[in-house]
Amino acid sequence: MKNKFLKTLRVLLVEDEVKLSTLLKNAIGDSFYKFSVANDGEEGLALFKKRTPDIVITDIMMPKKTGLEMAKEIKAIDANVPIIILSAFSETEKFLDAIDVGVVKYFIKPFDPDELLEYIESLEAVFPERSIVLQDGFTYNKTKKALYKKNRYITLTKKEKDFLALLIDNFRQGMLIVSDEKIKELLWKEQVSDERLRTFVRRFRDKTSKELIKNVKGEGYQIMIA
Repeated sequence: MKNKFLKTLRVLLVEDEVKLSTLLKNAIGDSFYKFSVANDGEEGLALFKKRTPDIVITDIMMPKKTGLEMAKEIKAIDANVPIIILSAFSETEKFLDAIDVGVVKYFIKPFDPDELLEYIESLEAVFPERSIVLQDGFTYNKTKKALYKKNRYITLTKKEKDFLALLIDNFRQGMLIVSDEKIKELLWKEQVSDERLRTFVRRFRDKTSKELIKNVKGEGYQIMIA
Protein backbone atom coordinates (compact mmCIF):
# COMPACT_ATOMS: atom_id res chain seq x y z
CA MET A 1 0.00 0.00 0.00
CA LYS A 2 1.39 3.41 -0.93
CA ASN A 3 2.42 5.72 1.88
CA LYS A 4 -0.49 8.08 2.67
CA PHE A 5 1.95 10.91 3.33
CA LEU A 6 3.41 10.61 -0.19
CA LYS A 7 -0.08 10.84 -1.70
CA THR A 8 -0.49 14.32 -0.20
CA LEU A 9 2.68 15.68 -1.83
CA ARG A 10 3.14 17.79 -4.93
CA VAL A 11 6.62 17.11 -6.28
CA LEU A 12 8.51 19.13 -8.89
CA LEU A 13 11.38 17.42 -10.76
CA VAL A 14 13.73 19.75 -12.66
CA GLU A 15 16.01 17.72 -14.93
CA ASP A 16 17.34 18.40 -18.43
CA GLU A 17 18.20 14.74 -19.10
CA VAL A 18 14.96 13.51 -20.65
CA LYS A 19 15.81 9.84 -20.14
CA LEU A 20 16.38 10.35 -16.42
CA SER A 21 13.28 12.50 -15.87
CA THR A 22 11.16 9.93 -17.73
CA LEU A 23 12.71 7.10 -15.71
CA LEU A 24 12.00 8.84 -12.41
CA LYS A 25 8.46 9.80 -13.39
CA ASN A 26 7.68 6.21 -14.39
CA ALA A 27 9.41 4.75 -11.32
CA ILE A 28 8.06 6.98 -8.53
CA GLY A 29 5.66 9.55 -10.04
CA ASP A 30 2.50 7.62 -9.21
CA SER A 31 3.48 7.55 -5.53
CA PHE A 32 2.60 11.24 -5.19
CA TYR A 33 -0.50 13.38 -5.42
CA LYS A 34 1.10 15.37 -8.23
CA PHE A 35 4.43 14.91 -10.03
CA SER A 36 5.48 17.70 -12.40
CA VAL A 37 8.56 17.83 -14.62
CA ALA A 38 10.52 20.85 -15.89
CA ASN A 39 13.43 20.69 -18.34
CA ASP A 40 15.62 23.53 -17.09
CA GLY A 41 16.03 25.97 -14.21
CA GLU A 42 13.94 28.76 -15.73
CA GLU A 43 11.04 26.43 -16.47
CA GLY A 44 11.45 24.91 -13.00
CA LEU A 45 11.19 28.29 -11.28
CA ALA A 46 8.13 29.20 -13.35
CA LEU A 47 6.42 25.91 -12.46
CA PHE A 48 7.28 26.38 -8.79
CA LYS A 49 5.58 29.78 -8.77
CA LYS A 50 2.56 28.39 -10.61
CA ARG A 51 2.05 25.10 -8.73
CA THR A 52 3.68 25.70 -5.32
CA PRO A 53 5.02 22.12 -4.94
CA ASP A 54 5.86 20.70 -1.53
CA ILE A 55 9.23 19.24 -2.57
CA VAL A 56 11.66 20.12 -5.36
CA ILE A 57 14.10 17.60 -6.89
CA THR A 58 16.64 19.18 -9.22
CA ASP A 59 19.81 18.56 -11.19
CA ILE A 60 22.66 21.06 -10.73
CA MET A 61 24.03 21.52 -14.24
CA MET A 62 21.23 22.70 -16.55
CA PRO A 63 20.84 25.23 -19.35
CA LYS A 64 19.46 28.74 -18.79
CA LYS A 65 19.62 28.50 -14.98
CA THR A 66 21.52 26.01 -12.81
CA GLY A 67 19.82 24.00 -10.10
CA LEU A 68 21.58 25.98 -7.38
CA GLU A 69 20.60 29.31 -8.94
CA MET A 70 17.01 28.15 -9.14
CA ALA A 71 17.16 26.80 -5.57
CA LYS A 72 18.27 30.20 -4.23
CA GLU A 73 15.30 31.88 -5.89
CA ILE A 74 12.90 29.22 -4.65
CA LYS A 75 14.22 29.58 -1.09
CA ALA A 76 13.62 33.33 -1.32
CA ILE A 77 9.97 32.55 -2.07
CA ASP A 78 9.54 29.71 0.44
CA ALA A 79 12.43 29.09 2.82
CA ASN A 80 10.85 25.89 4.15
CA VAL A 81 10.42 23.90 0.94
CA PRO A 82 12.78 20.86 0.91
CA ILE A 83 15.10 20.81 -2.11
CA ILE A 84 16.88 17.61 -3.18
CA ILE A 85 19.87 17.81 -5.52
CA LEU A 86 20.71 15.21 -8.20
CA SER A 87 24.20 15.50 -9.65
CA ALA A 88 26.91 13.64 -11.48
CA PHE A 89 29.41 15.69 -9.49
CA SER A 90 30.68 14.82 -6.03
CA GLU A 91 33.15 17.68 -5.54
CA THR A 92 33.23 19.11 -2.03
CA GLU A 93 32.83 22.66 -3.36
CA LYS A 94 29.51 21.90 -5.06
CA PHE A 95 28.32 19.97 -2.02
CA LEU A 96 29.09 22.94 0.24
CA ASP A 97 27.36 25.32 -2.17
CA ALA A 98 24.26 23.12 -1.98
CA ILE A 99 24.33 23.24 1.83
CA ASP A 100 24.63 27.05 1.74
CA VAL A 101 21.50 27.23 -0.41
CA GLY A 102 19.59 25.08 2.06
CA VAL A 103 19.46 21.80 0.12
CA VAL A 104 18.36 18.92 2.36
CA LYS A 105 19.85 15.99 0.41
CA TYR A 106 22.43 15.37 -2.32
CA PHE A 107 22.14 12.27 -4.54
CA ILE A 108 25.06 11.32 -6.80
CA LYS A 109 24.11 9.88 -10.20
CA PRO A 110 23.52 7.07 -10.88
CA PHE A 111 21.23 6.29 -7.92
CA ASP A 112 18.35 3.96 -7.12
CA PRO A 113 14.92 5.66 -7.51
CA ASP A 114 13.68 3.62 -4.54
CA GLU A 115 16.40 5.22 -2.42
CA LEU A 116 15.10 8.65 -3.42
CA LEU A 117 11.54 7.59 -2.61
CA GLU A 118 12.59 6.27 0.80
CA TYR A 119 14.29 9.55 1.60
CA ILE A 120 11.19 11.55 0.67
CA GLU A 121 9.16 9.26 2.94
CA SER A 122 11.51 10.17 5.79
CA LEU A 123 10.58 13.84 5.38
CA GLU A 124 7.16 13.17 6.89
CA ALA A 125 8.59 14.20 10.27
CA VAL A 126 9.40 17.63 8.82
CA PHE A 127 5.73 18.45 8.32
CA PRO A 128 3.55 15.83 10.04
CA GLU A 129 -0.11 15.86 9.03
CA ARG A 130 0.55 18.96 6.97
CA SER A 131 -1.90 18.04 4.24
CA ILE A 132 -5.23 16.30 4.60
CA VAL A 133 -6.90 14.52 1.69
CA LEU A 134 -10.62 15.30 1.52
CA GLN A 135 -13.52 13.99 -0.53
CA ASP A 136 -14.04 14.75 -4.21
CA GLY A 137 -10.38 15.37 -5.04
CA PHE A 138 -9.76 18.15 -2.50
CA THR A 139 -6.72 18.55 -0.25
CA TYR A 140 -6.30 20.94 2.67
CA ASN A 141 -2.86 22.32 3.53
CA LYS A 142 -2.83 22.98 7.27
CA THR A 143 0.33 25.07 7.16
CA LYS A 144 -1.03 27.46 4.53
CA LYS A 145 -4.67 26.98 5.64
CA ALA A 146 -5.44 26.59 1.95
CA LEU A 147 -7.83 24.38 -0.01
CA TYR A 148 -6.87 22.83 -3.35
CA LYS A 149 -8.57 20.67 -5.95
CA LYS A 150 -6.37 18.86 -8.47
CA ASN A 151 -3.55 21.33 -7.86
CA ARG A 152 -5.86 24.36 -8.27
CA TYR A 153 -6.07 26.80 -5.38
CA ILE A 154 -9.65 27.44 -4.23
CA THR A 155 -10.21 31.08 -3.25
CA LEU A 156 -12.15 31.34 0.00
CA THR A 157 -13.23 34.27 2.16
CA LYS A 158 -11.80 34.59 5.67
CA LYS A 159 -15.04 33.30 7.17
CA GLU A 160 -15.06 30.33 4.79
CA LYS A 161 -11.45 29.53 5.73
CA ASP A 162 -12.35 29.72 9.42
CA PHE A 163 -15.35 27.44 8.83
CA LEU A 164 -13.24 24.84 7.04
CA ALA A 165 -10.49 24.99 9.69
CA LEU A 166 -13.09 24.57 12.44
CA LEU A 167 -14.55 21.43 10.86
CA ILE A 168 -11.11 19.90 10.20
CA ASP A 169 -9.71 20.72 13.66
CA ASN A 170 -12.75 19.21 15.35
CA PHE A 171 -12.54 16.10 13.16
CA ARG A 172 -8.88 15.59 14.13
CA GLN A 173 -9.83 15.88 17.80
CA GLY A 174 -12.41 13.12 17.40
CA MET A 175 -15.45 15.41 17.29
CA LEU A 176 -16.87 14.51 13.89
CA ILE A 177 -19.87 16.83 13.95
CA VAL A 178 -19.73 20.54 14.76
CA SER A 179 -23.03 21.91 16.02
CA ASP A 180 -24.85 24.79 14.37
CA GLU A 181 -24.54 26.81 17.57
CA LYS A 182 -20.78 26.37 17.79
CA ILE A 183 -20.33 27.37 14.15
CA LYS A 184 -22.45 30.50 14.60
CA GLU A 185 -20.68 31.40 17.83
CA LEU A 186 -17.18 31.16 16.33
CA LEU A 187 -17.85 32.65 12.89
CA TRP A 188 -20.11 35.58 13.75
CA LYS A 189 -19.80 38.11 16.56
CA GLU A 190 -23.48 38.94 16.40
CA GLN A 191 -26.40 36.57 16.68
CA VAL A 192 -27.38 34.97 13.38
CA SER A 193 -30.33 32.88 12.28
CA ASP A 194 -30.31 29.25 11.20
CA GLU A 195 -31.29 30.42 7.73
CA ARG A 196 -28.21 32.66 7.50
CA LEU A 197 -26.00 29.73 8.46
CA ARG A 198 -27.67 27.48 5.87
CA THR A 199 -27.18 30.18 3.20
CA PHE A 200 -23.50 30.47 4.14
CA VAL A 201 -22.97 26.70 3.91
CA ARG A 202 -24.85 26.51 0.60
CA ARG A 203 -22.58 29.18 -0.91
CA PHE A 204 -19.54 27.37 0.43
CA ARG A 205 -20.73 24.16 -1.26
CA ASP A 206 -21.41 26.01 -4.51
CA LYS A 207 -17.82 27.25 -4.45
CA THR A 208 -16.35 23.84 -3.55
CA SER A 209 -18.46 20.67 -3.68
CA LYS A 210 -21.61 19.19 -2.19
CA GLU A 211 -19.50 16.15 -1.26
CA LEU A 212 -17.10 18.12 0.93
CA ILE A 213 -19.44 19.09 3.79
CA LYS A 214 -22.10 16.78 5.21
CA ASN A 215 -25.18 18.12 6.99
CA VAL A 216 -26.26 15.89 9.87
CA LYS A 217 -29.88 16.92 10.39
CA GLY A 218 -30.55 18.33 13.81
CA GLU A 219 -26.90 18.08 14.85
CA GLY A 220 -24.62 20.18 12.64
CA TYR A 221 -21.99 19.78 9.94
CA GLN A 222 -19.10 17.39 9.28
CA ILE A 223 -16.06 17.55 7.00
CA MET A 224 -15.74 14.53 4.69
CA ILE A 225 -12.24 13.03 4.79
CA ALA A 226 -11.19 10.75 1.89
